[in-house]
Amino acid sequence: MATKGIQSRNRQEITARILTAAERVFAEFGYAGASISRIAAQAGIPKSNVVYYFETKELLYRRVVGEIFDIWRAAADSITVDNDPIRALGDYIDTKLDLARTRPYGSKVWANEIIQRAPIVQDYLEDELRSWTEDRIIVIEAWIEHGQIRPISARHLLYAIWATTQHYADFTHQITTLNEGVELTNRQWDDTKTAVKDLLLRGVEKHGGA
Repeated sequence: MATKGIQSRNRQEITARILTAAERVFAEFGYAGASISRIAAQAGIPKSNVVYYFETKELLYRRVVGEIFDIWRAAADSITVDNDPIRALGDYIDTKLDLARTRPYGSKVWANEIIQRAPIVQDYLEDELRSWTEDRIIVIEAWIEHGQIRPISARHLLYAIWATTQHYADFTHQITTLNEGVELTNRQWDDTKTAVKDLLLRGVEKHGGA
């Protein structure tokens, strides 16, 4: 049993190293420019090990895209009918910005794929993303119906949150350049969260008898 446990942990560790490396390589070189050899070098393991866990580059790429979507999906766990909408949306924005800071390569992989009209994962968009989005829209429209937020477009609210939060991952270099060439500090990230929530939620929150 102990041996099996060690083998399982080793497998998980190797898989995690491969996925982390693949995320960065796909972000920097795109799907076409990435290779199993480059990913293996980035992970610091033999190419044969990568192929053992992921037989093809496409399988690995789809896993990377699936991983970042799963993380983003989990970030929206607070968006439920029973939760306070402003707090739930604020938590979602905070988490998405945290992911923009800690997982920028994953966001760039996703952005590159979408910009190219999703040549590899169009089926994923039509199934997983569409279903998840429609479920969130149902929740936001329920908040509107219950008079908890203003009657806004739920779909465009989601688009605005995605665009704004992912900007901090996809355009890291631009943000750094405009910040005197240095990365945002912890304080600046906190200020960013406050500013983004203020901008996005001000148009959602009800005021007085509105």
